[in-house]
Amino acid sequence: MAVIENSKVTVVGAGSVGSSVAYAALIRGSARHVALYDIATAKVEAEVLDLAHGTQFTGSSSITGGSDLSVVEGSHVVVITAGAKQNPGQTRIELAGVNAGIMKKMMPQLLEAAPNAIYVIVTNPCDVLTVLAQEDTGLPPERLFASGTVLDTSRLRWKLAERAGVSTSSVHAYIVGEHGDTEFPLWSAATIGTVPILDWVTPRGDKMTVEELDQIAIDVRDAAYKVIQGKGATNYAIGLSSARIIEAILGDEHAVMPVSPVLSDFHGVDGVALSVPSIVSAKGAVPIRETAFAPNELELFHRSADALREVASSLR
Repeated sequence: MAVIENSKVTVVGAGSVGSSVAYAALIRGSARHVALYDIATAKVEAEVLDLAHGTQFTGSSSITGGSDLSVVEGSHVVVITAGAKQNPGQTRIELAGVNAGIMKKMMPQLLEAAPNAIYVIVTNPCDVLTVLAQEDTGLPPERLFASGTVLDTSRLRWKLAERAGVSTSSVHAYIVGEHGDTEFPLWSAATIGTVPILDWVTPRGDKMTVEELDQIAIDVRDAAYKVIQGKGATNYAIGLSSARIIEAILGDEHAVMPVSPVLSDFHGVDGVALSVPSIVSAKGAVPIRETAFAPNELELFHRSADALREVASSLR
């Protein structure tokens, strides 16, 4: 595969998340053409108009959109954000029933309009919806995956970078598993530069402790609830992280990112979508099978898989 010329990404859903994805893709130049699709005509047309008014300042990308399914045609990547939003105090899993129904109705229509696209599901609970959508469509797992813990990993690296006194790009750590309450960091492989996380000497002259790292993991896991409580939605960071995934696909980057495809015999997990380090390119997302887990991490990974399998089963 190679870099996709004259590339097009369509964002489905013009709510706060979808509009932020389109905005981030536009200002980053993630694709040559950015489109926004939503069945709410007035809303999507207003969002497109607002974005279009700023294109003097965004480089060469164009923005189009509307409520007609033809908006999606010719897309190389389709990012799905449509669905009911997560309310304060509501878990992602509690959203599952409503959004599963929306996804079931929408996916065949999108596939008809863009049969060759890579599909990235951002709508929560993204892991469960990915499993159901993959079963319904029969798409290869690499072509239909969730944004997963790319955002959670960014949150983790930000917190660790602050504590370590380095840039976020110098922190090498991943959140894996569910994008939600059973997610966890792969501490066994986490480093600052080449230094194992517990050996790093911070600007204070001390080292991070296991207890401190445990609290950081909890803060990362619960970060979305805090943001939703204060402003009603998380949108900017998921917009940026989604744009980064789009770029990895359209640029055929072979970038390692913790996205969430449906796994097949991955450390004993089958038929569940969970975030694991994966190679993201123009082919889609392929899990890195050599990813190592410490024994306690493998136990957490299987617990995450069991929790999501149970939710998916209840929705079939």
